[in-house]
Amino acid sequence: MTVSTPVQQHIRILDAQGLSWRRIAREIGVSRQTVRKYAELEDCSPKPPERTAARSKLDPFKPVIDKWLQADRMMPRKQRHSAMRIWHRPRDERGYDGSYQLVQHHVRQRKRDWREPGDGFMELEWEPGVMQVDFGRTLAVIGGERTDVHCLVATFPYPNMRHVVALPGENAECVCEGLETVFSHAEPAPRVMVFDNATGAAHRVAWDGIVFCQIEVVQRGW
Repeated sequence: MTVSTPVQQHIRILDAQGLSWRRIAREIGVSRQTVRKYAELEDCSPKPPERTAARSKLDPFKPVIDKWLQADRMMPRKQRHSAMRIWHRPRDERGYDGSYQLVQHHVRQRKRDWREPGDGFMELEWEPGVMQVDFGRTLAVIGGERTDVHCLVATFPYPNMRHVVALPGENAECVCEGLETVFSHAEPAPRVMVFDNATGAAHRVAWDGIVFCQIEVVQRGW
């Protein structure tokens, strides 16, 4: 028998006062079984309705997307699917008409779920007196024509300073000329130079061997 909430509370109050279930049943006008049911019930509050997870348009496509992402884990990073590529494939191949944001969120979540405990990034720490050297390219107008210009970029990570020298190429002569120009403006020459790419400063003689060209640094009284 189901009774109203006030009656249920009355039963629990009388039970807490030590009255017998028979007496409670007689005073309230319900059966003894009803008194026992609500006296032993730990919580009389109505149960909230169970919420069902809202389905999204992406749900039917998640298994195949997960397979693609799992396969990507065995591939080089540059050959893996981007979130944009993942969005295009179900749309073009399987009729998915949902938003890119749904796909992007799912891809990010899966990558977080599958990340190894040791995965992450290490912060680089640079000591004073270390210079990082690399070449880049930019466009310049020379004689009215747009021309590719090779730029030697010398970075001092410790004080966060950078010097850029425009050069005609990336060979050893250009490296030496560029470094000499940098040192003439950067005061003392660094103790250590780290070449991100050894082009011009060295040549590769084997898969794991690099021979550096001789670069003579003249400290002009610094």
